[in-house]
Amino acid sequence: ALAWQHRSFLKILSQSFFGFSRLTLSMRPLRALFFLALCCSAARAHWEVALGAASCCAALGLACSVRIISTGSEALVERLGKFDRRLSPGRNFIVPGLEGVSIRASVREQVLDVPPQPCITSDNAPLSADAVVFFRIRDLALARYAVDDFRACVTNLVLTQLRSEIGQLTLDQTFAARERLNQKLLEEANAVTAGWGIDVTRIEVRDIHPSPEIVSSMEMQM
Repeated sequence: ALAWQHRSFLKILSQSFFGFSRLTLSMRPLRALFFLALCCSAARAHWEVALGAASCCAALGLACSVRIISTGSEALVERLGKFDRRLSPGRNFIVPGLEGVSIRASVREQVLDVPPQPCITSDNAPLSADAVVFFRIRDLALARYAVDDFRACVTNLVLTQLRSEIGQLTLDQTFAARERLNQKLLEEANAVTAGWGIDVTRIEVRDIHPSPEIVSSMEMQM
């Protein structure tokens, strides 16, 4: 019945005003009233369909534009590929199609495990050492655009510094000067990561394992 009303409505709209007038005047009053009511019903159905489609599009656009950022996190928005602004915790809005979230990350303190690294002391004793790095993102824009992968960069930076610092110590000093080694690594790491928007809060050398040959030699001396 609704499809028949739509076809009737399109047919009536294709006629001129005068033709429509002659059509209604040639009808009996009751038929003319019924015909006019049918046309109004078809017009209302068209408007309801149009309004429904517009409402769906508006709801979809609103849903795509809302971004919820949780507490302790931050996000960056790019407009047409260029950094535009930051999104703070709470409800935020973007323009779909023109803007997009480039990165969403936590600004709370995070931990990073540095895998075991082979090192050689100043007295040519081979050993393996690993560490734990605690850091916080101070400036998310720098962490995103000043460096490609800040986690990988921090890991490799600490690995390189760990090998360098242990290479300046003897085997006995690596066990006795653990706190001084941690502090030295922290100062050198912050000197570099400051340009990446990252604050390293603490570095802890976790385990230092001499090679099996060194362990056997130490046991024989004891």
